[in-house]
Amino acid sequence: MTHGNVNLCDAGIIIAAIMFGKRDGFIVGALSGFLLDLISGYAQYMFFSLLIHGLEGLIVGWLGYQHRRKTQVLAIIIGIFIMVLGYFITDAILYKPVAGLAGIPANAIQGIIGSIVGYPIALKLKQILKV
Repeated sequence: MTHGNVNLCDAGIIIAAIMFGKRDGFIVGALSGFLLDLISGYAQYMFFSLLIHGLEGLIVGWLGYQHRRKTQVLAIIIGIFIMVLGYFITDAILYKPVAGLAGIPANAIQGIIGSIVGYPIALKLKQILKV
């Protein structure tokens, strides 16, 4: 509907941010979003994704790193909200505001699935690696 794609980028961002904090969350978010768009044929989104997913990782890491699970879950929800809002704005800029609205469900589903996959993996890896 908005030329984007659904992927597990958010799972990796959440893992990095929860395990290592805001700096690494930002780096993983920015680079993975940028490179995924570049190699999957969505170059018009590359720089937007760099900012959106970078900010997502920064916020999740800033609010969720070394905090209680309730705070981590809240951090992830805020991060996903930022991602959905960021792509709404992006689609409104690249296409029309109606395209931004049309992309909200797919982006929200991507974020929710990414968090369902990424958060338990982050918790288990933290336990195993003791980070």
